[in-house]
Amino acid sequence: MEIQIREFLDHLRIAKNYSHNTIEAYRNDLNQFLNFTANERPHLTYWSRVDKPLLLSFLIHLKEREYTASSVSRKVAVIKTFFHYLAEHHHIADDPTATLDSPKVDKRPPQTLAPDEMERLLAAPASLSTPKGFRDRAILELLCASGLRVTELVSLDVTDVNLPNGTVHCAGTGAKRRVIPVEARAMDTLADYLRRGRPALTTNADERALFVNPHGERLTRQGLWLIIKEYVKEAKINGAVSPHMLRHSFAVLLLSRGAELESVQRLLGHTNITTTQIYARMVAQRALVPVMPPEFVNKP
Repeated sequence: MEIQIREFLDHLRIAKNYSHNTIEAYRNDLNQFLNFTANERPHLTYWSRVDKPLLLSFLIHLKEREYTASSVSRKVAVIKTFFHYLAEHHHIADDPTATLDSPKVDKRPPQTLAPDEMERLLAAPASLSTPKGFRDRAILELLCASGLRVTELVSLDVTDVNLPNGTVHCAGTGAKRRVIPVEARAMDTLADYLRRGRPALTTNADERALFVNPHGERLTRQGLWLIIKEYVKEAKINGAVSPHMLRHSFAVLLLSRGAELESVQRLLGHTNITTTQIYARMVAQRALVPVMPPEFVNKP
């Protein structure tokens, strides 16, 4: 598949007379998509096997990584140009990007859950005493108390959880690792899951994943979305709720409780503090009633 990328870039340089910088930008975007494809579908070795669901998964991945809408639009444009080239040169029969739309630039502030909605969501799986119930409650509590991205949460291993210290280690963007202090309630649900839930879901001693599916394998991003959807319906919350909304809600809650902007930036793994400042402006514009214990806010 790398061969077609090289041929395409040569085409841009020779036939289209693109500048070196533009070609390098195309190379970076296409290699990013190729790496994502290799991780998402390891056995996919032909561009003709790329379909729209895979492309949409890539867009979700970019959104989770908090790329701006303009950056995502540029990447979509590059991928569409590449697949148009592949179709034109008979490398593929059908262009899967033909109906792929670029995201619109949305200037609205991030959407968050209301305090009562957050409590209803957290309470939704609380009465379930099954292994799945222990798992799902731990997932919801951890998402709301850590601000983890979807990919970060499903990538957690059992060894990333330090119960005595009340912390979780996660790999963020660019393979940067950070330590996140987690409030006691969420750590208690994690302890319950590790003691009473996970052992019933997997008997494979070699499985490192913290959260596993009913087959005893690492939970996927899609699986996590389905879990959120299930309990949003159970909690009777109107409208679509994404895992990223829980991250937004976490950030707004911390700032509304007086947490320092730089501390929230570190907890969320933001490279640029301007991303975190969006939440600060939201807090300044409205008063929020806190619904979660403050103990994790002031942890170092």
